[in-house]
Amino acid sequence: MASIIITIDGPAGTGKSSVARELARRLGLDFLDTGAMYRAAAAIAIDRGIPVTDVDRLVSVVADADLHFDWQADPPTMLAWLKPIDHRIRDADVTDLVSDVAAIKPLREHMVKKQRIIGAQHPRLVTEGRDQGSVVFPVAQVKFYLDADARIRAERRAKQRHPEGLAPADFEALVSDLVRRDHRDLSRPDGPLVCPEDAIVIDTTDLDFAQVVDALERHVRERVNL
Repeated sequence: MASIIITIDGPAGTGKSSVARELARRLGLDFLDTGAMYRAAAAIAIDRGIPVTDVDRLVSVVADADLHFDWQADPPTMLAWLKPIDHRIRDADVTDLVSDVAAIKPLREHMVKKQRIIGAQHPRLVTEGRDQGSVVFPVAQVKFYLDADARIRAERRAKQRHPEGLAPADFEALVSDLVRRDHRDLSRPDGPLVCPEDAIVIDTTDLDFAQVVDALERHVRERVNL
């Protein structure tokens, strides 16, 4: 079968991971969650007591961890030192640090190399992140950029983390945190969040999950013979 790379980029809280996973399932493609790789690096930094300013040590330890996925699992399981780390990477302290970790140039260079290797090993792939269509896979057959109003993204995050609801002040803090993270991701010098010129932009503000996946699937099938 012919190779196909589909990239999905966008800011935090747009539902990229869940959308990419479902799109890959519908199309019969593999799914790469690059955010899990950076989250794993952030978890390693925290658990090993490595400050983000100690770049050489952090990159060395992350490289030693040999971050990769168990593709026999659905969704693929993130492994570090051959052990699952999925249970750790969604914790609040990891979320707070991941944007800073992702801004480290040597670490991004390491991750981009690993992601391209994955793309070569799994040439029929849906991959999501911040720089997939702009840096990692610039010649991908189909590129998407998901976006949404910051308050809507915060509401989605709040429902995921706090099904019982958030106090108004806590919700406003979550909105502010997303806005700050957007600024960091957009302004970092290495692998910044950008919308590729040839990307299809999908504003998910007024769309539910199924509608977003439907829209992406329709665009893919219009452009690619699967």
